[in-house]
Formats: sequence, structure tokens, C-alpha cells
Amino acid sequence: MKIHMTSVFVDDQAKAAHFYTEILGFRKKHDVPVGETHRWLTVVSPDEPNGTELLLEPAAHPAARTYRDALVEDGIPLAQFAVDDVKAEYERLTALGVRFTQEPVEMGPVTTAVFDDTVGNLIQIATEPQ
Repeated sequence: MKIHMTSVFVDDQAKAAHFYTEILGFRKKHDVPVGETHRWLTVVSPDEPNGTELLLEPAAHPAARTYRDALVEDGIPLAQFAVDDVKAEYERLTALGVRFTQEPVEMGPVTTAVFDDTVGNLIQIATEPQ
């Protein structure tokens, strides 16, 4: 068994697609209309184009909004992405206008930082020791 796909609930799929591809650097894998207003929209890492997909899922269900909003209010990231160097990624993303809620912090052998993805979520980036 392996993880094939996971999702983040987003306020606006077009805005999410821009942020996750143009700012974070993911690649669009699927973009299929579903109904009149939603899309089956997934992105993947450019390093693993056949790897785990991230579904940018509309936060249309009230429970999704309640859950996600509670996490943001408490400062809890919805997802975590691995990066080679948190400090370098923090500098790159900050230069692109990304707002961080937590600057890079060393937590034992792991360094983390947390940013706002502009569509309703906090996302953590982390570097684990080699």
C-alpha cells in the first residue's frame, strides 16, 4: 500500500493553482472540469511527476471549512512538504511575497517553517537531517 493522493481544501482553485505551481513550483498533473464551478485539479512535485498527487479540493463542504479554519486559528499546519533546505526555501518564498507565520526553527534534528498558502491553509516545510 502507498499514498497515491492527498488533498488540501482551498477557497479558490484558480488562485490555488497559481500559488502551488507558479510560487511553490509544483507541476499541474490533472485539471478536469467537474460540474459548473469545480475542477479535479492535482499537482505533483517536478522531482516525482508520477509520485503522490496533491488534490486542490474546493472547500465547499461546511465541515471542511470549519476544520480548516480551526487549524489556522490555532496555527496548526494542514500539510507538510519536505525541502532540501528550509532556510533557503524560506528566503526564496519570502522574496516571492509568501507570508510566513513561523520563520525557520530548529527542532532537534529537524528544521521547520510555516507559511500561508493564500487559499485558507497553513503549510509547513521541513528539512530532515541527511
